[in-house]
Amino acid sequence: MKQQATTRPRLAAFGSSRTGSHEPVYRDVSALSRSIAEAGWNGMTGGHQGMMAAFSEGIHAGGGHVRGITLERFPTPPENTFSEEVRAADFFDRMGQMIEKSDAWLVLPGGLGTLAELAMTWDLIAIHVLEPRPLLLYGAMWEPVVDVLREQLILSADRAFDSMQICHTHAQVLQALSTQA
Repeated sequence: MKQQATTRPRLAAFGSSRTGSHEPVYRDVSALSRSIAEAGWNGMTGGHQGMMAAFSEGIHAGGGHVRGITLERFPTPPENTFSEEVRAADFFDRMGQMIEKSDAWLVLPGGLGTLAELAMTWDLIAIHVLEPRPLLLYGAMWEPVVDVLREQLILSADRAFDSMQICHTHAQVLQALSTQA
């Protein structure tokens, strides 16, 4: 039986819209998010393609509630796994809702949009606009990105890198979320 949206913590996922369902990372994220839902979490995503679709499918399959924060300018295909859909006027509204209305964030493999979502979330945690919560970067792509950022950024907050955790396995993600649920 599907849980009510308000009785479980909500995990927002950021990730590429360009990953195909035939790719191994898609199947991996779907399996991971199913485990996340089975561990008691609901999900939120900003779309219905790529990593966002994989995440949504897994949360749905695991019995969780999926809130889709989608853009008014793009049609939503009927073959999606959202439990509910909230239409956002623009990218900034969409990102704000996903950042502010989540109990934790999962940053999946992605591109520039994913990087922007990570940067905004990370900065708001680092400067104490948001209460500390798990900010999890999943997958091998994030370690070299974070290494470059660690070497190159001039940060306005001490210990900003303490705000995020790189996870390479499902077990690491589930362990990090277990402290929040």
